[in-house]
Amino acid sequence: MWLLLPSFLLAASCLRPAAAFPKGCYPAEEEGLKTFRCSNARLTEVPKDIPNDTNKLYLDSNRIPFLPRDAFRDLPLLLELDLSHNAIAGVESGAFRGLADHLRSLDLSSNKLVSVSKDAFNHLKAKVNLSNNPWLCDCRLQELIRAVDLAAGSSAGIVCAAAVQEEHVGKAFLQVIADTDFCNAYRKTTDIAMLVTMFGWFAMVISYLVYYVRQNQEDARRHLEYLKSLPSKQRRSEESSTISTVV
Repeated sequence: MWLLLPSFLLAASCLRPAAAFPKGCYPAEEEGLKTFRCSNARLTEVPKDIPNDTNKLYLDSNRIPFLPRDAFRDLPLLLELDLSHNAIAGVESGAFRGLADHLRSLDLSSNKLVSVSKDAFNHLKAKVNLSNNPWLCDCRLQELIRAVDLAAGSSAGIVCAAAVQEEHVGKAFLQVIADTDFCNAYRKTTDIAMLVTMFGWFAMVISYLVYYVRQNQEDARRHLEYLKSLPSKQRRSEESSTISTVV
């Protein structure tokens, strides 16, 4: 009995990870790489129990809406990550933290991405596929495209679903930015807004000073008229008091 116990414990430790896999997910080995497939598994979040020796991770064709910070931090050997055909509308800064040194392919195509900060892809060296998303063509997208290394052939699929200028809608983003610098236009708009704000404050200060001077002049005039109506002795003493006060 005691001799069989170590074998039983070893078998139990080998079976525990498999039992923890989400329904529809399974490990495999493809081309010598450890693969974990969760395609079409009806997932609504990134699974927690992914083997940490995974080289290729397929989470495509699910219902994942959001990638939180450190979603893949415990996968130090991950080379390829497929998140295509989900409902991803948001990517938190730090979602791919821990993958910068080794990830070589990231597929985010066919999701619901409208706008993502370039900080979400900080230091990432992977080839990134961002095609077939309802992108808002603006300075933020321009900064993102310049920050990532786009997968070959994917740039034509980055199309403006919305844009500040209506004529850009439906066009490939790289075609649009060949003639339009969204960030430069944004900076000009910001500068103009700042100048208008500063001018408004300056006008308010000047108006207040003019009002203050005019009000004091009016009060002084009324006081002098009052002094003129007084008897001469009292008027002289009041005048000297008024003069000293003005000085």
